[in-house]
Amino acid sequence: MRRATGARVHAEGVTLTTREGPVYTGVDFTARPGTLTVFQADSGGGRSALLLTLSGRMKPTGGTLHVDGYTLPKQARKVRRISALGLMDDVNALDERLRVSEHLSEARLLRLRPSARSVSDAAMSAAGLADLDRRTMVKELSMLERRRLGVALALVSEPRLLVVDNVDSGLNDEHQARMWRSLKDLADEGLTVIATCADSRELDTVADQDTQGPLPIRQDGSGGKDETGNGTDADSTDTGSTGTHNAGTHDSGAEDTGQVIGIDELLDREGSATENTGGGAHREDS
Repeated sequence: MRRATGARVHAEGVTLTTREGPVYTGVDFTARPGTLTVFQADSGGGRSALLLTLSGRMKPTGGTLHVDGYTLPKQARKVRRISALGLMDDVNALDERLRVSEHLSEARLLRLRPSARSVSDAAMSAAGLADLDRRTMVKELSMLERRRLGVALALVSEPRLLVVDNVDSGLNDEHQARMWRSLKDLADEGLTVIATCADSRELDTVADQDTQGPLPIRQDGSGGKDETGNGTDADSTDTGSTGTHNAGTHDSGAEDTGQVIGIDELLDREGSATENTGGGAHREDS
C-alpha cells in the first residue's frame, strides 16, 4: 500500500457548543506527520464529536483549525478527502450480516479513485488482520478483530489522517495494548493518527517522543492549557510524550460568535453521499 506522508493538524481554542451545552472546549494541540495523538474523556465527554471535527465532518462553533494547510470548516470537503474514520458508533458501524470480504469490497467502491485488490490486502495487513479468513461473518469476529477491521476499512482509502474513536472500548488490557501497538506502527510509517479513549493505561506500552497524550477533553471552557497557559504541541521541543507551544494568532476557520446551535446543524453534509467515512457500512454524515 502506498503510504502518503501524514497531514499536519493544528488547533487553537477549538470549541463546540450546542443548545444542550458545551461538547468540547478550548482544544489546543498540533499533530505532525508520523505521530500518534490521544485524547481522553469519559463517555459523553465529546470524543466522537472532536474526531468528526478534526476530520472535516462536523463544524466547530469557535477556534482555529487547520489540517494539511486547509482551514476548517471552510475547506471541509478537501479535509474529508485526505482523512478517514475508524469505527464510530452511529456513523459507520459494521453490518453484522456481512462478511469481512463484503465490507472490504464496499470500502474499495467508496474510494474516490480506482484501486486494485492489493489495496485491501495491504490494509488488512497493516491493521493486523493478514491471516483473518475474509469469509468470516462480522458477527463472528472478536471485539479486537472488529476494531482492527474498522482501521483496515479506513486504510483502504489511503488517508493521510486517520482518526480512531474509543480505542479501549470492550477490550481487555492485553487487547488494548495490541490495538495501541497497531496504531503506533501506522504512525511510525508516516501516517498522522489521532485517537480517543477512556482508559489510557495501556498507551504507556507504546508511548515515545512521537506520542502525544493522553490529552484531556474539556467541557468547562478551561481549554487544553497547562499551568503556564500553553497548549500541547507535538512540533515543539520534546518534553516527554507531550510538548508545549505558545499559541499564536491565526485567521479563524470558525468564527467565534458565542452562538449556541443545535447538534444537527453542525454536521457537514456537503458531498457526504459520495465520500468515504472509512469503517463499516457507509452512511451519510448526518
